[in-house]
Amino acid sequence: MNTREFAAAFAAAQWTRATGAGIDPHEYRRVTDGLTSVADWEPAFLRTGHTYLQRAENAGSSVSAGEHLLTAARWFHLATLAPYPQAGRAAVEADHALSRALTVLEPHARRVSGEGFTGWLRGPSDAPGTVVVVPGLDSAKEEFLDLVSALLARGLAVFAMDGPGQGVLAATTTLRPDYEQVVGRVIDALGVACIGLVGLSLGGYFAARTSALEPRVAAAATVSGPFRLDWEELPPPVREIMARRAGGTDAARDFARHADLAALAPRITAPLLVVDGGQDVIPGVTNGEALARLAPNGTYLSIPHGDHLLGNARPDWLPHLTDHITHTLTGAPA
Repeated sequence: MNTREFAAAFAAAQWTRATGAGIDPHEYRRVTDGLTSVADWEPAFLRTGHTYLQRAENAGSSVSAGEHLLTAARWFHLATLAPYPQAGRAAVEADHALSRALTVLEPHARRVSGEGFTGWLRGPSDAPGTVVVVPGLDSAKEEFLDLVSALLARGLAVFAMDGPGQGVLAATTTLRPDYEQVVGRVIDALGVACIGLVGLSLGGYFAARTSALEPRVAAAATVSGPFRLDWEELPPPVREIMARRAGGTDAARDFARHADLAALAPRITAPLLVVDGGQDVIPGVTNGEALARLAPNGTYLSIPHGDHLLGNARPDWLPHLTDHITHTLTGAPA
């Protein structure tokens, strides 16, 4: 496979992830069709993000400006998916664009940061419940804006976060298996008695682990979250990303060794929805059926045609998940 073919294959592999994150599919194809190498990925996506920054500057209303800034944040985040991204540049640009967008669109949104986390609290101050959205291995708070919007539309407050080794914190921190400690500090900082918790990809593992160990989690959901990881079986690209995010190969191997929910799943008492895609088959990753079966209040939703993060099947799971969290957290009818 030559460099152009490899770039095309890489772009095809990211297709539903990008569109699931809210990127226009036609623009995605225009940008990626011009790639001659995966080395072009990050510059091309950064350039596209900057075109939206310029559109924001020239916008005829604050709403249009804010919408362009949100799109810029998405493109900047996807730039970080390059196999060898520049140290933190795209993640910083994504964080800055999201900050500018929320300043324009939601003046009452609040940046909340603490040891090992940062993010934005959005929604009404008197919301009947608060949801924390946890990203995965190479995702970030900018990737799941549509999920956040769906939760906000149901009247909830939402804190979309970056944790250790994630998003804008990836350049200065590393992944840690005891993510429940970080979420505990988030709950303290938000000043709420309990939360709903949604974790995506590796964030699903973090959310399940936290639900077992943090009693203030009252409702939980995972999307494409692993039940167990086997370092030796993981594909080389996944091992490389994990090593980069964990601070080296040895640290990544140790992290993967800890990623096993067999003992913790029975301790999850909060109602738990586990969402998997039937086409999400990654060597070395055990999907979530066992998690839903072992959790006392677990429910399993498998979408046969869904891939990783189910960006190709959003109507099949997103309303169900957001209704589950809303009903469980607030008692409102689903």
